[in-house]
Amino acid sequence: GPGWAGQGPGWARGPGGEEIHFTTGEGFEGIDLEDLLGGAFGRRRRGATGRGWGPVPGADHEAELPLTVEEAYRGGRRTITIPGPGGGRTLQVNVPPGVTDGQRIRLAGQGSAGSDGARAGDLYLIARIADHPRYRLEGRDIHVRLPLTPSEAALGATVAVDTPGGEAKVKVPPGTSSGRRLRLRGQGMPSPRGRPGDLLAEARIMVPPTLGDEERRLYEQLARISAFNPRSPS
Repeated sequence: GPGWAGQGPGWARGPGGEEIHFTTGEGFEGIDLEDLLGGAFGRRRRGATGRGWGPVPGADHEAELPLTVEEAYRGGRRTITIPGPGGGRTLQVNVPPGVTDGQRIRLAGQGSAGSDGARAGDLYLIARIADHPRYRLEGRDIHVRLPLTPSEAALGATVAVDTPGGEAKVKVPPGTSSGRRLRLRGQGMPSPRGRPGDLLAEARIMVPPTLGDEERRLYEQLARISAFNPRSPS
């Protein structure tokens, strides 16, 4: 129609044969016909499939990866099952040593399949470290309780403490009270990049539930000669 040349109102046919009315009258000056038809032309250009969208990448997925503190410390290969149709999928996962709670592990191409040859999505495993009766994690730092006898705390000692990486030696200064934290630098969770965490051993002074005759005599003697009063104002 005459409007195709931009000389007033007219009709045009879009890519699908539909009739589109347009005008260059007041209020529409400067509008390009391609702007009006761009959506239709764009859909035609985006792909050659019947849907008109072209290849679509697969979706990413997330799943939780339960770990003990020891498994997170050591890392290594784990076999996991991802729920899904037909009983799900079984995957081998390489867990890096020192993974922290909430850290994501990416498995490239293990998400949903793409369409028309597009790449598959990724699977992200979120590490969830279970509570432990002896260890408490804060980032890469490991907190443990360090039981001490009264004599070890008063006189000082070097004692063994269990860690997820094995036995470590802690030097207890003389005069250590319950609640004091002794830091072993670099003895916490390992790190693939950068400095490992620390081990923080919290002193807990323990007394025997029952005393032998000689032990009682010595404790009574100590009580008589000691002027220490832990309840006096400092």
